[in-house]
Amino acid sequence: MFRAEYCSPLGMLTLASDGKALWGLWIKGQKYFGASLSVADFPLKDCGVFQEAFLWLDAYFAGKRPECAHLPLHLSGTDFQQAVWRILCEIPYGQTRTYGTIAKALVESALYKRMSPQAVGAAIGRNPIGIIVPCHRVIGLGGNVTGYAAGVEKKLFLLRHEGVDCSSLFLPKWID
Repeated sequence: MFRAEYCSPLGMLTLASDGKALWGLWIKGQKYFGASLSVADFPLKDCGVFQEAFLWLDAYFAGKRPECAHLPLHLSGTDFQQAVWRILCEIPYGQTRTYGTIAKALVESALYKRMSPQAVGAAIGRNPIGIIVPCHRVIGLGGNVTGYAAGVEKKLFLLRHEGVDCSSLFLPKWID
């Protein structure tokens, strides 16, 4: 495994790869940074996967709409987590979904008989490839901006960057 760093408008991003696929992308200081990987122990290396990811990030932060399908991604997680992450990749640029609508989509797909928005939120919180797998596009019921491992202020930044009208969104009462 190797790592690379990318300087973004959100701060330093750390990427992890086996040289064939992207395994992780985290914003410095975020919750679950590196998850079960010891990213800090990975040597820095310039490889094709990182170059593809950097081009994707350059385009994204320049206001273009790159799709995650064009990158080789290795999403390591449970079957449930992977089902949720696939749905995240289907949320169009500049649009949002609620945890509840994702739970409903999982039930409608016949993968699950029931699903709670909280379970969906737990899976989204473990997304190992932030920004590219757009977990920031998921909001709570009624426009509640909650549940972003890098912090809700970064989630709002990404939503605004994508042109989402955030005027009806609000922060949970427990956030100062």
